[in-house]
Amino acid sequence: MTDIPAATQRSRVRVPLRFGDGYRVDSELVTFHGLVDGQEHLAVVLGEPGPDPLVRLHSECLTGDVFGSARCDCGPQLREAVERIAERGGVLLYLRQEGRGIGLYNKLDAYALQDQGLDTYAANTALGLPEDDRDYTAAAQMLKALGIESLDLLSNNPDKAGQLRDLGIDVRDRVPTGVFTTAHNVRYLRAKVLQTQHTLPLGELTELSVG
Repeated sequence: MTDIPAATQRSRVRVPLRFGDGYRVDSELVTFHGLVDGQEHLAVVLGEPGPDPLVRLHSECLTGDVFGSARCDCGPQLREAVERIAERGGVLLYLRQEGRGIGLYNKLDAYALQDQGLDTYAANTALGLPEDDRDYTAAAQMLKALGIESLDLLSNNPDKAGQLRDLGIDVRDRVPTGVFTTAHNVRYLRAKVLQTQHTLPLGELTELSVG
């Protein structure tokens, strides 16, 4: 287990959330002091978190979360996660790790390479960047500052659970998200299954990609 410095809560403020489909829910946004990467990550507390809350680590995606891009599944995952966490009680950590940690401009450059036939991971590599540059140390700090050391993780990504466990967080179960496919993101989702073992139905994605 990796020892990490402690972070502290900086502020808490109640914010009602409203989504484009009309879904509304009350939340509490929490900011922090002492995060190791110096980023302004947020915790979104939803419902009434119990001893083993439902938690999602959601990496910021401006194109998907804000503009509704159909090239990824980030926006629908965010919308789904907020409702599922609110129903059970838990926390969504909104992490400022655009483009799997490579930043917005590099992500858009990678999109251009994907238009030439590369998958999402190969495009990052072609730009001289890591396939996935995300580190979840700050996420573990945030959870511990919130008093959460045991949780169920809402994620298809085994790396998130593995990193949290290495950082001293007890991930009891990994709960898969829904599958949100469009004509524009099937190759992207297939690459996540084949390259990084995301728990998505490969057969269904294969049928969509050739249908």
